[in-house]
Amino acid sequence: MEQQLFKSCAALVCNPEFLREGSAVYDSLHPERVVVGGSDHTAVLKVAKLIAGLSCCPLVITDPESAEIIKLASNAFLATKLSFVNLVADLCDSLGGDVGDVLLGMGHDPRIGSEYLSPGPGWGGSCLPKDVRALVSAGEQTAVNVELIKAAIAANADHVSAIVDRVRLAVGGKLRDARIAVWGLTFKAGTDDRRGSPAMEIVSRLISEGSRVQAYDPTVSHELPELGQHARIAASAYAACDGAQAVLLLTEWDEFRAIDFSKIQDLLTAPTILDTRNLLDRVALRNLGFTYFGIGRR
Repeated sequence: MEQQLFKSCAALVCNPEFLREGSAVYDSLHPERVVVGGSDHTAVLKVAKLIAGLSCCPLVITDPESAEIIKLASNAFLATKLSFVNLVADLCDSLGGDVGDVLLGMGHDPRIGSEYLSPGPGWGGSCLPKDVRALVSAGEQTAVNVELIKAAIAANADHVSAIVDRVRLAVGGKLRDARIAVWGLTFKAGTDDRRGSPAMEIVSRLISEGSRVQAYDPTVSHELPELGQHARIAASAYAACDGAQAVLLLTEWDEFRAIDFSKIQDLLTAPTILDTRNLLDRVALRNLGFTYFGIGRR
């Protein structure tokens, strides 16, 4: 009786969100598309009308299953695109190309587009990993071949390992007792979210191999117990570099562009920078005497 009453009073409508951390308010007011799914056509139209009044954008009305798949498939596609971009960067490192020029040329193709064409330390956060895993799980439960998406996950894990290997090479081949300055711990700039952050994973791996990490992130003001006793949170990007053998830039905070690198050079025991976001001016740094490592760029 209660179930019948509920069915007569309520309808299930699925309205997946496509908000980016750091710009959620803007994305809410200026959505690129709105998806509304449900089996009750009247309820779907009511929700669609309510949302459509907020902004002029494409409106997709569908069933609830399709609405959910749109959300999961969108994030899985973006994760796969990011894994592919990092693979292209690795090819540039191996073959001598410049990933910036390569991705610029690719991005002008309207079938590809320039969004999410930036190499980095790996993809993460709270949404992409969760939704990618959910899509893989759904595929496995329904006997759908999801090896392509599994490969994107594996490629991302391999890329994180490759970043750790680059740090090892930069400090002379051994991470044990190496003192490393880390700039950035969140998974992207503009948010304080460290969930699923590749930066946190890389730092954890460095520490597990015996490195001592001095980390700075503008959103972190206290020590992080999850990193253990061999990680110290510095008060500034400069303080993180005091006595370090190398700087590892992991999050693309704008403030790192304005750093006085002459001062950084005096603080480091060796003028070495690993820029996993290709954020810094490599020519200027090399002219100052730094050894600069980027991702897919010479």
